Amino acid sequence: MLTILTLSFHAIYATIGVGVPLMIMIAQWVGIKKNDEHYLLMARRWARGYVITVAVGVVTGTAIGLQLSLLWPNFMELAGNVIALPLFMEVFAFFFEAIFLGIYMYTWERFKNQRKHLLFLIPVSLGAAFSAFFITIVNSFMNAPQGFDIVNGELINVNPLGAIFNPAMPTKVAHVVATAFMTAAFTLASIAAFQLLKGSNHVYHKKALFLTMKIGLIFSIATAVIGDFSGKYLAEYQPEKLAAAEWHFETEENAPLVMFGILDDEQNIKYALKFPYLLSILAHGDPNAEVIGLDQFSNFESPPLYIHYFFDIMVAIGVFMILLALIYWIGVKRGWAFINQKWFRMLIVLGGPLSFIAIEAGWWLTEFGRQPWILRGIMTTGEAATSSGHVGLMLILFAILYLILGIGTIVILRRLFKNNPVERELENRLGGEQS
Repeated sequence: MLTILTLSFHAIYATIGVGVPLMIMIAQWVGIKKNDEHYLLMARRWARGYVITVAVGVVTGTAIGLQLSLLWPNFMELAGNVIALPLFMEVFAFFFEAIFLGIYMYTWERFKNQRKHLLFLIPVSLGAAFSAFFITIVNSFMNAPQGFDIVNGELINVNPLGAIFNPAMPTKVAHVVATAFMTAAFTLASIAAFQLLKGSNHVYHKKALFLTMKIGLIFSIATAVIGDFSGKYLAEYQPEKLAAAEWHFETEENAPLVMFGILDDEQNIKYALKFPYLLSILAHGDPNAEVIGLDQFSNFESPPLYIHYFFDIMVAIGVFMILLALIYWIGVKRGWAFINQKWFRMLIVLGGPLSFIAIEAGWWLTEFGRQPWILRGIMTTGEAATSSGHVGLMLILFAILYLILGIGTIVILRRLFKNNPVERELENRLGGEQS
């Protein structure tokens, strides 16, 4: 419970940490290219908010590192000898990002040529992306462990590169990075739409909304494509997780995709939407392909069936955001008036929180869907967990810490931007240039 609480809370800041630097870089690049002060101000304002979230992300990331050793000592004793390299490289990537972020923040007025200043964002964005890359490798290793042998209880033939380049790595890393970019874009779009709903009709917010919705559309489509590859990975390497997520109880050909619904006491599916052949397509790219069901696994090996709801939430929100962004983009090109109406902008405002809910659902699907294993096929969560009786107290203390950090983040960000409205900043900057 403590681990899932920490991961869920950290996922918010980690997603922002990975996704927002790219948004800042794109906004500044567009501002330089178009010589548009609005986009340059976007980059500055987003960067200020980003620094706050990075500071909190350091705390939650440190908490995860501590909890891995405190709560899962047996896992770390085994996995630490194999997968320590990406854990170390993740820290290095973060330091790389933080150093150049500091330089970037304090050199805005130092360069007459803004293209030179923009160069500092490249290592910031790369550091953020590689930080996600290396830490996701560890999670991939937990789902597809390799790069070592266990003989008579002893760890031998350790191959760190073999552990890093495991079968789960490509789809998991790509999915995490793409969803971070998508969520960051839709979150910034949500903020811009909220400002327009409040009555501010400033062109700054309109430009921010258009830019971020366009980026969000690109990465939401990319996420869907990567999700298709993820389904094919699961079908080959973790069929029990795919079967549980889809309530696919019997091995069969022409398998339908099951969305929503409930299970009765006899595990009969009611009130679900079934899309013929779609699960076979998702699993193997062939509508007639056979998909392995839960009937091929023992009760011990089968993940909990409630992960189906996490899958539903993730997919439903993903499809909704693709459609919302696509309608907005076409609406701008065609001049549709309804995309500027309050009800549509309210949908965009909801898109930010919904994207984070989809991120959380995806992580819960990953973690609970691996059960009963912490290291698939090798070590169960029960074997890996600590026997300490103080975990309950730690849960309470960390929950209080996360509550303080969450409220503090909201209060600081709100004051930061409320005391520095867009209109005032633009007036000061343009006035300073004219003088």
